[in-house]
Amino acid sequence: MGGGSWATALAKLLMNDGKEIIWYMRRQDRIDDFRRLGHNPVYLSDIAFDTARIRFTADINEAAAEADTLLIVTPSPYIKSHLDRLTADISGKQVVSAVKGIVPDDNEIVTRYLSKRFGVKPERMAVIGGPCHAEEVALERLSYLTIGCPDAAMAEAFARQVEGKALRTIIASDVDGIEYAAVLKNVYAIASGITHGLKSGDNFTAMLVSNAIREMQRFVDAVAPLPGRNICDSVYLGDLLVTSYSRFSRNHNFGAMIGRGYSVSAAKMEMEMVAEGYYGTKCIYEINQRYKVEMPILDRIYDILYCKMRPEKAISSIAERFI
Repeated sequence: MGGGSWATALAKLLMNDGKEIIWYMRRQDRIDDFRRLGHNPVYLSDIAFDTARIRFTADINEAAAEADTLLIVTPSPYIKSHLDRLTADISGKQVVSAVKGIVPDDNEIVTRYLSKRFGVKPERMAVIGGPCHAEEVALERLSYLTIGCPDAAMAEAFARQVEGKALRTIIASDVDGIEYAAVLKNVYAIASGITHGLKSGDNFTAMLVSNAIREMQRFVDAVAPLPGRNICDSVYLGDLLVTSYSRFSRNHNFGAMIGRGYSVSAAKMEMEMVAEGYYGTKCIYEINQRYKVEMPILDRIYDILYCKMRPEKAISSIAERFI
């Protein structure tokens, strides 16, 4: 479910061993162009597909009713608008979320939202995380995905579906932690981008990121306690690093524009894809009003994005608290 770059990369992985898939895209014109061209007309257009093995549909209920596993890969700001059209019973389906964001307004991670709204049992849901940019997966550069699920057998079965010569998988049980970390790393990537735009230097950015991982750990441990969680695992630290530094990171690039002097609204218009960290900042900020975790980086990014604080002033105030 979804037609963006990450959906396209994951679809390609799933089709590598000859499987057929049902692919829901909201826009029929995009589907028509995909069939005609043999590739996604908008995202990762260099990837060729055997469209004879794809059953396209613009009807979310048709896709949900007939598939055994639902792989949700829509940007978090739009997930509710898609799911509002869903009337098919998915309570008995396997559901895998590759959404690296929080459901807006509800301020719920995706698995909790699906459980509450559609009755999907937690043990029937998995999440995908880890340092994997769609562009590098598409280029078949060696990448590692973490599959988080309470049911190890389900996680391993899905891992077998996507593994290949350039894709390795890691199994984990920390569903909530993976989802929250995936949101936070986008926030910190915006911060990293802002420092890049301000020309603060690599030394300063390294301090920012090293403090960001501590901040992430404090928050995740508060909202989703789990004994033995290692914040240095690739699904947490690795994803933070790649999103903070990579040229493929839309959140970093969004932040860099703001650091260079773009207004938030101008940077949003300039972006060709959704910078999930913009929306995630507000969601996590509001969630943290309940938990009161010390999060100076998140707070200042919120101030920049939603309160019009000057980036120079915000970043300077964070610098005084780095350790």
